[in-house]
Amino acid sequence: MKTLSARLHPARWFAVMAVLAMLAGCVTTGPPPSPTANNTLRVVPEGDWPLLLDDLDARSFFQAAESSLGYLRKVSPDKRFTFGPYQMSAAQMAAMLEDLKDLLYRLPDPVSRSQALQQKYVLLESVGRDGKGEVLMTGYYEPVLKARRQAQGSFKYAVYAMPEDLVWIDLRQFGEQYPAKRLVGQVKNHRVRPYPDREAIDYKKVIEGKAEVLGYVSDPVEVFFLHIQGSGQLEFEDGARRRVGYASSNGQPYRSIGKMLLNKKLMEPGSMSMQGIKAFLEASPQYLRQVLSHNPSYVFFRPLPVIGGPLGCFGQPLTGGRSVATDRRLFPGLTLGYITGTMPATGGGSEPLARFVFNQDTGGAIRGPGRLDLFFGSGPQAGELAGRMKHKGKLYFFFPRELMKR
Repeated sequence: MKTLSARLHPARWFAVMAVLAMLAGCVTTGPPPSPTANNTLRVVPEGDWPLLLDDLDARSFFQAAESSLGYLRKVSPDKRFTFGPYQMSAAQMAAMLEDLKDLLYRLPDPVSRSQALQQKYVLLESVGRDGKGEVLMTGYYEPVLKARRQAQGSFKYAVYAMPEDLVWIDLRQFGEQYPAKRLVGQVKNHRVRPYPDREAIDYKKVIEGKAEVLGYVSDPVEVFFLHIQGSGQLEFEDGARRRVGYASSNGQPYRSIGKMLLNKKLMEPGSMSMQGIKAFLEASPQYLRQVLSHNPSYVFFRPLPVIGGPLGCFGQPLTGGRSVATDRRLFPGLTLGYITGTMPATGGGSEPLARFVFNQDTGGAIRGPGRLDLFFGSGPQAGELAGRMKHKGKLYFFFPRELMKR
């Protein structure tokens, strides 16, 4: 998914103590964020609750709920989840989700549903990016790309598995005097150095023969956006599909090509979207290498089961329209949330957004209480909507009233 490719890495090995490093999945490092997890959620007065409408089908809700429960049933029942100043265990979280599933099944009417939830739960609102609850909501999706198993004609752009010479270094293994950081590097001549960047990998071919190729795609821009999304499917000539998911990055810093195109006045703000960038690069191939190489971060993939959705950071399948990614340092994973605002409409324009969601993913670009990434699903239509998603909204979570009294 796109947010998983935005990582930080040291410019030099000798500056290793002073920088933030690449992390995989849901692991968090670095200095504590500001604001902290304790002050990013506030209680919504009962009279200010939104009417809890839901603009998606019930099936997707229960599918997403089962993904969260699938994880909660496997971990220690005492594992803790933080909701602002409050906490609950994995066992309590599972019991809450089971109760919410039952309640929402029995009460499809939004008025009755809202009243019932208000009796048993407190509503917690994100303070947002402005302290008043405003959350910038973007979108991501799972692309499906035509591919070949061997390089053939225009199908010459590799989707790489993790190279054999890539290493992760956990500094804490060398002593508690070192910061809790994990670095990504390359071992060469008995020395560790930063892993090559996108320019070196794609245009200088420095890892050819050092990494398995999971498939070849005909468009380098599609491969680039596959890195941004962090997962996708490769569809081969015989109809077979291979799902690929994030395995690691090269540890280089993520740089926005959209910002670069705006700064150089190559594109206008009104046309800035995934679709807009693709159209610009198709019409102006002379800028292709310069633009793509501007982002030195590079993602390596691993094969995943094709059945079900792509995996979020908890190793559970994501559900289109129901799964969201937030800053895992600030908000509780897996739990039920609620979002309101607007979103892109099919065919153009926008439409109201009001639905229950599950906080099942994260990403390096999703930072702070005012950011959320909505997973739109798989394929071209999901990509069209996700590419246009940049809307303001509100983010809420539920917490049992009885646990606040303890």
